[in-house]
Amino acid sequence: MSKIFDILTIVGARPQFVKAATLSRAFSKHGQFSERIVHTGQHFDANMSDNFFAELSIPAPAYNLHISGGGHGRMTGRMLEGIEALLTDARPDAVLVYGDTNSTLAGAIAAAKMHIPVVHVEAGLRSFNRLMPEEINRVLADHISTLLLCPSSKSIKNLATEGITQNVHHVGDVMYDATLYAKKHASTKSSVVNALNLEPGAYAIATVHRAENTDCYENLKRVVTVLKEQADICDVVLPLHPRTKAALTRHGLNLNGIITTDPVGYLDMQQLLSEASLVITDSGGLQKEAYFHRVPCLTLRSETEWVETVDCGWNRLWDQPQYAPQKIIEEYGNGTASTICADIIYNYLKHLKP
Repeated sequence: MSKIFDILTIVGARPQFVKAATLSRAFSKHGQFSERIVHTGQHFDANMSDNFFAELSIPAPAYNLHISGGGHGRMTGRMLEGIEALLTDARPDAVLVYGDTNSTLAGAIAAAKMHIPVVHVEAGLRSFNRLMPEEINRVLADHISTLLLCPSSKSIKNLATEGITQNVHHVGDVMYDATLYAKKHASTKSSVVNALNLEPGAYAIATVHRAENTDCYENLKRVVTVLKEQADICDVVLPLHPRTKAALTRHGLNLNGIITTDPVGYLDMQQLLSEASLVITDSGGLQKEAYFHRVPCLTLRSETEWVETVDCGWNRLWDQPQYAPQKIIEEYGNGTASTICADIIYNYLKHLKP
């Protein structure tokens, strides 16, 4: 009888919940996996956590560490301690981490030091800005991961430049899988566009949360200026991240003329994206989701790890005067990335532990 492989999935932030949902469905269909989810608690607000699990039909976390707040060192250290304790008891066949958060780094370090294979989904991404904590997290996670699952050929080249060539695979983008799934549900389950009295195709959806913008007065002031300039053209909707809300108050900046809401659930966000005329964001994930909905994006940063969206004309950095000519991004696959990931993980573990 074929071995059932035990996967421990580490998540903590809402984009990771979305990605984890696609792999959880793929694991279930594959039939040779048993998965347990660890929620570090990094995103603790119900709109940023609990609702996502319900909307995406993600299995309830087997463990919740309830770790949030504090500086990067304190948060990551507490997560590392908590995950190490879980791994000591659970001893899974592999630990699965996503993206570039403190939860990702803590999970990767804990597993690597216990000689448990680390699978990194969205490996190889680089913004080449070491001032971003996310860049540090993704670089370190890649260098201690066992199996690196990459969304694009560029990410594979980035890894090769750093000397990482073994167990590297181009799988496509699991977020595209998630978007296709959401499209089937959002149009019937979300009424957010009507609730906000928005005219489809005549508003911009914005998000702001990165520390480089919220913690720097000059950057945050520039963000507010960009949003207000766009609000002179059309409605701008900004689901307000708790960090951003606190930073605006701290810096004495206002959002007059901009429609603000509490953080929205995943299906509501997908519905807002699908009927927007423009996306304005500093989020890496939303840059791609804008493309998946074929909506132009303005990124409130001077660099991006998702260079394909810029090169193919769907995204522009705020220092760039115009968009490149639009073309389809073949790199991200056809919506089967999660299935490809599951097959690769299974084949790797099968040969590792026959």
